[in-house]
Amino acid sequence: MTSSRAAEAGALRREPLSDQVFTRLRDLILTGAIPPGGALPAERELAADYGVNRHAVREAVKRLQQSRLIEVFQGGRTRALDWRRTAGLDLVVDVPGTLDAVTVPGVVHDALEMRACIGADAARLCALRAGDEARAEIVAQAEAFARSGPDLTDLGVADVAWWRLIVEGSGNLAYLLAFNSLVHGAIAMEQVPVDLRSAELLDVEAHRALAERIERRDAAQAERLARELLGRSVPGTADQATTNDQAAVAPI
Repeated sequence: MTSSRAAEAGALRREPLSDQVFTRLRDLILTGAIPPGGALPAERELAADYGVNRHAVREAVKRLQQSRLIEVFQGGRTRALDWRRTAGLDLVVDVPGTLDAVTVPGVVHDALEMRACIGADAARLCALRAGDEARAEIVAQAEAFARSGPDLTDLGVADVAWWRLIVEGSGNLAYLLAFNSLVHGAIAMEQVPVDLRSAELLDVEAHRALAERIERRDAAQAERLARELLGRSVPGTADQATTNDQAAVAPI
């Protein structure tokens, strides 16, 4: 990396150095600055440009490899992979945390769309599979959600707790792990701008109606209501998605 590239990288912050190097290199790969098949600078070059020791660079490169963003060849040559073909969900939920507001266009929209799909089917399965006690708890939590308003932040916290019961009640481990990723990742539901989710969060009656359908084991209606409720937070156009992706996200 030349001195000009070092200047573009900017000074590192007071965080673990390897994490910062990882994030900077990840951004270069995600944005195409280092295209698929492109070579990363040598370890000593990166260490000099970022002003860190080579151990920090090695740790960052190791994380890039674990994220399936790069491939390390014999002799230490390192090339970027086509991350759209190799990376997993862990990358998607972490993308909005990149430095300098670098994001993949549409990622918030796509994550909310995935959430709506998983939530709808989880509600259907919960109505079919959850026991009496679990379904009663979902109804009770819907009432607790209603009492959490009208503050959107408080509603958001209660909403996550309510949906966790539904996803757990679905009996689908893959759905639960995906839910955990969305809740605890960089695009956690608490971090998505609340104005984007206001129509969903303020509709207390829709939450109660969904809980009632699950309690009655009405799987078809539970799926329909869940899809409709969660769909309110999915931006409807590409322009909206781009705008929301660029919105600032607050820490949990």
